[in-house]
Amino acid sequence: MSERYATVAKVSELPPGAALEVWVGDLALILCNVSGVLYAIEGVCTHDGGLLEDGELDGCEIECPRHGGRFDVRNGAAVALPAMEPVRSFPLHVRGDQIVVALEDA
Repeated sequence: MSERYATVAKVSELPPGAALEVWVGDLALILCNVSGVLYAIEGVCTHDGGLLEDGELDGCEIECPRHGGRFDVRNGAAVALPAMEPVRSFPLHVRGDQIVVALEDA
């Protein structure tokens, strides 16, 4: 397995406490800024496939707007029902004002 990198947004687009949906091809990602630390997780709820784009970021957790499942944005773990399976999390790097996400290629 190898990694590829995608520049997905600017740091200036993601203030502390904000979440931002971006797409890399057909992969939805949610970028989150938790007190100045940036995280990237897959933007699709594992409970029923709903998009997390309108989810509320509360500390280190984002809530799916459809049924209230919650995920830890630091590692993708499901932390509240009905979500039971984690979402994928992705390493990211900041290069200047650019947010670059590492994506796995099978």
